[in-house]
Amino acid sequence: MRELLSELRDWHTAGTPYALATVVAVRGSAPRAPGAAMAVTATGTVAGSVSGGCVESDVYEVATETLTTRRPQLRTYGISDDEAFGVGLTCGGTIDVLVQPYVTEADRDELRELVDTIAAGEPVAVATVVSGAAPLGARRMVLAGRVSGSVGDAGLDAAVTDDARGQLAQGVTGTTRYGAHGERRMQDVGVFVQTYAPAPRMLVFGAIDHAAATARIGSFLGYRVTVCDARPAFATPERFPTADEVVCAWPHTYLESTPVDARTVVCVLTHDPKFDVPLLVAALRTPAAYIGVMGSRRTHADRVTRLREAGVDEAALARLASPVGLDLGARTPQETAVSIAAEIIQHSWGGTGRPLGELTGAIHHAPRSGARPSSPNPP
Repeated sequence: MRELLSELRDWHTAGTPYALATVVAVRGSAPRAPGAAMAVTATGTVAGSVSGGCVESDVYEVATETLTTRRPQLRTYGISDDEAFGVGLTCGGTIDVLVQPYVTEADRDELRELVDTIAAGEPVAVATVVSGAAPLGARRMVLAGRVSGSVGDAGLDAAVTDDARGQLAQGVTGTTRYGAHGERRMQDVGVFVQTYAPAPRMLVFGAIDHAAATARIGSFLGYRVTVCDARPAFATPERFPTADEVVCAWPHTYLESTPVDARTVVCVLTHDPKFDVPLLVAALRTPAAYIGVMGSRRTHADRVTRLREAGVDEAALARLASPVGLDLGARTPQETAVSIAAEIIQHSWGGTGRPLGELTGAIHHAPRSGARPSSPNPP
């Protein structure tokens, strides 16, 4: 839903009725993961996607129908029948899509708090009934210190709240089944829990042209981007308009004072030993998911020698992605930024970096632990 925040907030302000379709389960290969969303207004405006185009036309019709009936629907889409021109997925997988109408102001107010919470960057988990004895579409929103809404039963609310908090802490999105009153190890009710953690951070060090391009593509990928450089003439917001913040400070000093977690990616583009050696010493002490460092092979060899002299061990040195990026033949800052982004994506999802046409088997990979949120940005 994150990709729809702007549209949903505008529709709430204007009082526009809409239906929201959400992928709540995926079996086999599918274009988009659970949590992918598409919204349709009563006037036919569409935002978002649930399958990259395979079933959107049918979901549109279902959404339009729910705006009239005001009743949610759960639809399952499997492989398409090309000869019969049937609507379905061409990839061979199966997805379940929950379509919910938000027609009245009371309906929209139910979702307004969630939209505002996500937009504010506050961690939140949303539990929605997708099957079984409880009302389809019933929702409970779970935050660190409060809850709102109900999935239909006090015992079920309690069980779902406990599990949703655990899933939020781990960044896990998925469906859990319960008894009608929240009993464990029963199958009466299916509850889809979607977690929204704050956007992961990208820390870009070195206010150069490559940094501007990297910051731009980092924002596009859904990271909260910080650019840091010790030189006041270079570390200005005007030079990095897509960055969320631009910091003028010694890189290692800033890194030691800012939060870094297992989803954070660090791009060291300083290309100067007086900056990057102390910075990398600090970076390798953090749980950052990725630490990429710009420089030639000769520069990297010299850098490794300096880091060893600074007491960095071989296990830590093995964490460095240097020279940074995948071998795409990049030349310009923009092409280099694509190369860096490709390596970050590869590291996050476990890809090979080889052309898909040369490979067999599954196209989509499970994320490496801690590398990225389980529901990537967007949705």
